[in-house]
Amino acid sequence: MKAFFDILRGVVIGLANIIPGVSGGTMMVSMGIYDTIIGCINSLFKDFKRCIKTLWPYALGMVLGILGLAKLITFLLGTYPLPTNMAFIGLILGGLPMIIKKMKGEKKGIAGMIAFVLAFALVVGLKIVGSGNTADATIALNIGQILILFVMGVIAAATMVIPGVSGSMMLMLLGYYNPVVGSVSGLVDALLSANMGAALTCCGVLIPFGIGVIVGIFAVAKLIEVLLCRFPGPTYCAIMGLVTASPVAILMGLSYAGITAMTIVISVVTLALGCVVAYKLGGE
Repeated sequence: MKAFFDILRGVVIGLANIIPGVSGGTMMVSMGIYDTIIGCINSLFKDFKRCIKTLWPYALGMVLGILGLAKLITFLLGTYPLPTNMAFIGLILGGLPMIIKKMKGEKKGIAGMIAFVLAFALVVGLKIVGSGNTADATIALNIGQILILFVMGVIAAATMVIPGVSGSMMLMLLGYYNPVVGSVSGLVDALLSANMGAALTCCGVLIPFGIGVIVGIFAVAKLIEVLLCRFPGPTYCAIMGLVTASPVAILMGLSYAGITAMTIVISVVTLALGCVVAYKLGGE
């Protein structure tokens, strides 16, 4: 049963990582599994069997979420943007008690306050900067472009692991969100239609990007672990700043034109459901 809930947590993380403005790292914190995942990533080669046993349900869930539900989430965001985004805000808010519990007893002081403010400002600032960019990069598969895709993977992974910072938003800001997500969607369609030529073309984009993601995850996970060990109070304050800024960043990216009373009611319901789901997944 635990593996089943861990797969569900992985699905939530995977979906969060493909939605601009929503952070997979935030979802990990909200569901109370951030420290566990970071610890296992850093100890993977030291305690391989235990870490793989811990990580595989999350990894499977992320793959299922990205490949299986990406089209559904894209449809919901396009058709019902406010209720869908409010569900993710609920997932974030539902995890705040877990973060507050972890912060209790840690020495925070002025350093913690500064870390909170800077982290909050970082998320909101990235949203403001990213909202003005819509140009997509043109991908022509050559050595230079492969290296760029690798670097984009490292950047995306770093922002996926850091709570509150959206990897999708960073890719959108740099012009690589639509090309990468389009390649994921194209790969699924190509495999379903047995079009191996199209599948190989998509893999030409996704393989260097994926290698960059793996490298980035290990590098940033180590940094986070060091910070949590040496400066736990300020680090948790920074995480709280990143997480609490996430709903603000999400709301900043929405259009409120033509919202009806029914839409507001449904949004309140999805917000509440998100809170309950995060609380339950955090407690299982």
